[in-house]
Amino acid sequence: MIGIVNYGAGNIFSLTAALDRIGVGYGMIHVPEDFDQYDRIIIPGVGHAGAAMQKLRDSGLVDTILELKKPVLGICVGMQLLTAFSEEGNAAMLAIFPMHTLHFSSRVDEKVPHVGWNSVQVENNCPLFTNIPDNTYFYFVHSFFVAHNASFSGAVCHYGLPFSVAVQKDNFYGVQFHPEKSGKLGEQLLLNFSKL
Repeated sequence: MIGIVNYGAGNIFSLTAALDRIGVGYGMIHVPEDFDQYDRIIIPGVGHAGAAMQKLRDSGLVDTILELKKPVLGICVGMQLLTAFSEEGNAAMLAIFPMHTLHFSSRVDEKVPHVGWNSVQVENNCPLFTNIPDNTYFYFVHSFFVAHNASFSGAVCHYGLPFSVAVQKDNFYGVQFHPEKSGKLGEQLLLNFSKL
């Protein structure tokens, strides 16, 4: 059963709708004790990474998240929270991954934000992509990206430059795109996470 960290900065409805479609049970995490009820954890997130990190701190859940040994998946801003630092708000993040979240605008000639479907190349045999073909298209909406790091990258995408769209380290995973809005293969990724 999946616990969704409900700290006021995530699009919970689309995620729970996707979990309903694939028949995966879930519940909400509001206080540290709630983590004990679930064997896998999702940290959703939309909007401003600096503000989301402050909301997560205010929730009192940070220390428990950092100590988790069960599988954890950050989605969109939820993935950016797992990095060390974000230029969005110039804020320290959870620092689970020694990676930085940067803004596209000063680094690419492409339109910002990066919105729509883009293909993803799997790296380092990331288990989130089991039974998902390489170069599958997923749905993105973001102006900030996680700088590519070959040691921790689970998948890479190109939008003016290569950047990590999935990360993996021990029991922690993240995806920049929205699997819950990416059709059947996005649902497959959520199903894969539910079986890690």
